[in-house]
Order: sequence, then structure tokens, then C-alpha cells
Amino acid sequence: MTQPIFMVGARGAGKTTVGKALARALGYQFTDTDVFMQQTTGLSVAEVVAREGWAGFRQRESDALKAVTAPRTVVATGGGAVLSAENRAFMRAAGQVIYLRAPAGTLAHRLEEYPLDAQRPTLTGKPIAEEMVEVLAAREALYQDVAHHVLDATASPEEIVAAIQRSLNAGALE
Repeated sequence: MTQPIFMVGARGAGKTTVGKALARALGYQFTDTDVFMQQTTGLSVAEVVAREGWAGFRQRESDALKAVTAPRTVVATGGGAVLSAENRAFMRAAGQVIYLRAPAGTLAHRLEEYPLDAQRPTLTGKPIAEEMVEVLAAREALYQDVAHHVLDATASPEEIVAAIQRSLNAGALE
């Protein structure tokens, strides 16, 4: 398989961590749309949102998604990339989409444990635990809809990568 693999899920699900490990295991390149945007704009996610609002950020996110998509690449998407129907259709058509699913409590704990990794401003202005409940409620159906395969993101990165590889080898993601 040479199709790109897209990692989707909420902040804290492990898209970057698992994506990097999966890329190494498959001999693929790895890219993160947030990092790509930061490198090409010279701005952090928070700075883009402050200057252009969430709509401007979401447009840049869509542009970044298309720019980094290539064969033999694992792409970690921003948690909100699925909000755009165009992005969902693009990912499903261009490659394989893996949803890293975790409960809101797990996501909040990870984001509190590694606050610098969060990079994004709050979406709701609420405490992170409350925000993750709301974000998942709003996005769960979109993550499910776009995914070719849903994996338990509470497992270790090594276990998740092994599960993805089993699915790829079994043809479950073809």
C-alpha cells in the first residue's frame, strides 16, 4: 500500500505520537498539519487564531492538509480538520483514515499532563475536562463518518501501531 494514511481524533488522542511510530514502522514519511502550518506561516496556532479567527485557521488547516498529502505519508491532522465536509471527502478519497478514539477524561488528562503539546487555544473557554466532553459530543459522528478504521487510543502507542499494521495486513483498510 502506498496511499497516505490520515490520523484523525481529538487533541490528546495521540495522532502525532502514533503517527510518527506508524510512519517508522511502515517506512513512510510523517507530517503534522499543525507543524506544517507553523513552519509555513511562522505563526503558532494561537497566533493564527488571534489574527484570522477560527475561520481563517480552518482554511489554513484545509490548505495544509492538501499540501502535505502524498503517497507513503502518515499525516497527523488537527482535531478539527473533520469539521469541513470537503476535508472529510478529501481524506476518504485520497487515502486511509484512522480515528484514534479516547474518552474525554483520558484526553483531558493527557492535555493537562503535557500542556505545551496542546498548542491550541481553548475552543470553549471552559476547563479542559468540560471542553473535551463538548468537543467529542460535537465531533464524534464526524470522526466515525470519515474513518476507515477506529482504534482505541487508550492503548500504548506500540499497541496501536501493531493494531494498525494488523488491519493493513489483513486488508481491513484497503
